[in-house]
Amino acid sequence: MNGNSTQPRPLSVIVTGGSSGLGAAMTKYFASLGYAVSIFDVNTSLGHKVVTDTGSEYPQSTINFKRVDVTSWSDLDTAFREVYQQRGAVDIVMANAGISEQGVSSLTLVDEEEPSQPRLRTLDVNLTGVIYTVKLAAHYIRKNKPDPTTGSRGTIICTSSNAGLYPFPVAPMYAASKAGVIGLVRSLARVLERVNIRINALAPAVLESGIAPSKALFEEMIVTPQETLIKGIAQLIGDPKINGAVAEIHGDSVTLRPPHEYVDEATYANIETFWKLGIA
Repeated sequence: MNGNSTQPRPLSVIVTGGSSGLGAAMTKYFASLGYAVSIFDVNTSLGHKVVTDTGSEYPQSTINFKRVDVTSWSDLDTAFREVYQQRGAVDIVMANAGISEQGVSSLTLVDEEEPSQPRLRTLDVNLTGVIYTVKLAAHYIRKNKPDPTTGSRGTIICTSSNAGLYPFPVAPMYAASKAGVIGLVRSLARVLERVNIRINALAPAVLESGIAPSKALFEEMIVTPQETLIKGIAQLIGDPKINGAVAEIHGDSVTLRPPHEYVDEATYANIETFWKLGIA
């Protein structure tokens, strides 16, 4: 998995948005493996509760909480540096923090007499926050020695959504942010592969999480169990051949979704030329 996996220290994992919902499930999963888990979240009370509860359940793990706003480069930069100094490495990063549009989307208000300014907080958290997290994750994971078996230095997994794969007219800003995560992951895979870092994305269907405006919303939905999410994470981390993949999490299944086929040879040739030139 990384160059330090043969050493006695536990793997060092960062989970953004790790205090609730999918992030809390991720935290619990990595704690169950005995890893050293660092939660980055803005919810201080929930963060400390997860540390206490999960630490009691899995005393073989080490869990800590840092209050971090993922939209703040300064917050993330400081937090990553502290984890590296405390743990000696960063091996796995879950760029998971995200929010919904919390009700009616400002972009769907098409019958206004005067246009209201779109609310961009969803984009800031779900996309800009992931971009910041990935940048810092790559910096610190690159410090690891390549694993002697797999060659990998470590893994980055970004939480997207199946709303980034399908039309999602009720929340177009949310959909745009999650589609952006998918484009980011697919585009960075070859870049990070050169330094032996893997990056993949999760695209969950409807799972119970803290980002919905109301828990009553889930009563109308076909809910995917969190166990499927964990199965997808384990697959993305455990298979060293998976890179640049989008794992759709639905029902009891994990489906790897390939990118679109090239529409013609000219398009393929142009994309490859951009890659060879190194600029666009």
